[in-house]
Amino acid sequence: MEGFLSVVEKVNSAVNGVVWGWPALILLAFVGILMTCLTKFFQISHIGHWFKNTIGAIFKDRHVTQHTDDKSISQFQSLCTALAATVGTGNIAGVASAIVTGGPGAVLWMWVIAFFGMMTNYSENVLGILYRIKNKNGEWSGGAMYYLKYGLGSKKHCKQIGAVLAVLFSCFCLLASFGIGNMTQVNTIATNMQTAFSIPKLITGIVVMILAGLVIVGGLKRIASVTEKIVPVMVLLYLVGTIVICILHINQFGAVFSSIFKSAFGLHAVGGAVVGTGVKLAIQMGMKRGVFSNEAGLGSSVMVHSNSNVREPIRQGMWGIFEVFADTIVVCTLTAFSVLSSGLINLDTGELASHVEDTGSLVGLAFGQTFGQVGTMFVAIALLLFAFSTVLGWSHYGTKACEYLFGTGSTMPYRIIFVIAILGGALMGENLAWDLSDTFNGLMMLPNLIGVLVLSPLVYKCTKNYVDRHFKHKKIEPMLSMHPDIQKAHAEEVKKGAE
Repeated sequence: MEGFLSVVEKVNSAVNGVVWGWPALILLAFVGILMTCLTKFFQISHIGHWFKNTIGAIFKDRHVTQHTDDKSISQFQSLCTALAATVGTGNIAGVASAIVTGGPGAVLWMWVIAFFGMMTNYSENVLGILYRIKNKNGEWSGGAMYYLKYGLGSKKHCKQIGAVLAVLFSCFCLLASFGIGNMTQVNTIATNMQTAFSIPKLITGIVVMILAGLVIVGGLKRIASVTEKIVPVMVLLYLVGTIVICILHINQFGAVFSSIFKSAFGLHAVGGAVVGTGVKLAIQMGMKRGVFSNEAGLGSSVMVHSNSNVREPIRQGMWGIFEVFADTIVVCTLTAFSVLSSGLINLDTGELASHVEDTGSLVGLAFGQTFGQVGTMFVAIALLLFAFSTVLGWSHYGTKACEYLFGTGSTMPYRIIFVIAILGGALMGENLAWDLSDTFNGLMMLPNLIGVLVLSPLVYKCTKNYVDRHFKHKKIEPMLSMHPDIQKAHAEEVKKGAE
């Protein structure tokens, strides 16, 4: 077994070096910057509008939260399921890992990639709604595979390229669902439950497998029903804990900010490394862990956003902006400040304090310094909920990828295999689980970014159409779908006031 794992590590390391090399990172940043410019900095210029139509609409627009009788889910359920998949170990253990490996400066690059990633995620959601179709069961099916096949594939001489990239994306998504969406999450749960409560990893794996199976086998409706209850509570409780720590350590904020900016631009070395290496690590780890956390650029969350009962592509795009904002700008930032202000990290060198044994326990120790043993237990339970909800969300992504590749009849066998794999994740080595997830993320990201890049003019046109109608009050036909029959049906519903 050790020999097999050694081979896996070597192969994974080679592939990871390619998919997370500088060309891929530059492509990731370029697409986000391009979409930000094409939409005229929509995340800033219309910040009041997208806040009003996302988090603000939850409290006043019944259509946003109302459960549906058909196979679709509400906009709020789609957000909660997407957040369930994104708000996971990346927000806790992932942030700690980025800081330890890339130094405090990694936090700044997480912010940068998140700012532009808002518009990448926005674009993915817009394209997802524009190109989604209904499957044989009457459910919406959307995602990168559909805008690669029907969008990129509609371009001159690109039919085969679009079809091949759609298949590749779906294959990579299947792999990623067992990595970022399963092994890494469950491994973190098992490790923390063993540390905080001395519960053997095997026992944790069995319990999580049973609980997840009861939800996942029930399909998207059951997953969405569970996540809309878990996600708001778990995020709010975790935010309260981190905010308390930040308030108690507010006198450290000047030093924390200084350390982040100095480390980000190589004004001091990271862990004794030379300046150039420190900057490279800060950028690379900030981007990798940022994408691991918010998934902007992976084309993943669009698969659940496409199941929303929304008609306007831009409205679902705005939920994508909020998703990245909540995940990285809010949750990851508070985690980072809790860790950096705790004294567990040397703000000058980025090195761990001598008594910290591993990265996974870093956030727990930060909470423990403020709340005692209760704080350590709280983080273990938070990780349990965060990671468990991520498993639920990613099971849907894998299901959609499996459906695209093998048809609707393959989805139940996939769910069963996915649930069984949870046990393996609990027993796997921590480092290998993270490394595999990084690789699967990168493989999934590349075809998706190619699709978003090629179809960026369409996102621009759809955004301009929305702005012209809602801000300039022009009487023009809305852009709701690239499929004529769906466009016609949606346009009639919008005229009747369905949106």
